[in-house]
Amino acid sequence: MIPVRRVFLPLPVLALLALAGPTMAQGGKNTPPPQEEIAPPPAVIVPYDDKLARLAEVLGSVHYLRTLCKAAGGDEWRNGMQQLLDSETGGEQQRREKLTAAFNRGYRAFASVYTDCTPAAIVAEERYRNEGATLATEITSRFGN
Repeated sequence: MIPVRRVFLPLPVLALLALAGPTMAQGGKNTPPPQEEIAPPPAVIVPYDDKLARLAEVLGSVHYLRTLCKAAGGDEWRNGMQQLLDSETGGEQQRREKLTAAFNRGYRAFASVYTDCTPAAIVAEERYRNEGATLATEITSRFGN
């Protein structure tokens, strides 16, 4: 079953409809015609969305860890995520929200564990950077044009 979005009218519009009801009636009926319900566009699904979501999560993790450890180019990971969103989602709001949530999940995962730059945080950042590079290579080699 396709989910349906219901249309709700603001109160001033409803008040006008209530006042105009008898004059708008056809054949003596006081009921306005039913409003057409509009369904949201179906979500676009691409075959590499799962890998892309993981890449977004990795970008969020690396962004947090590099900022925590005051590494050079800390903002480039957030900027990279913005470029990913711009190039991959276009006007597809649901995909954009999904990737943004993945980025934030990766960021928060490490924010809840590391409050100081420790040797373990540096190792984790390096491993996540490597995973991100592998994911980017896999996605572009398999699905790139």
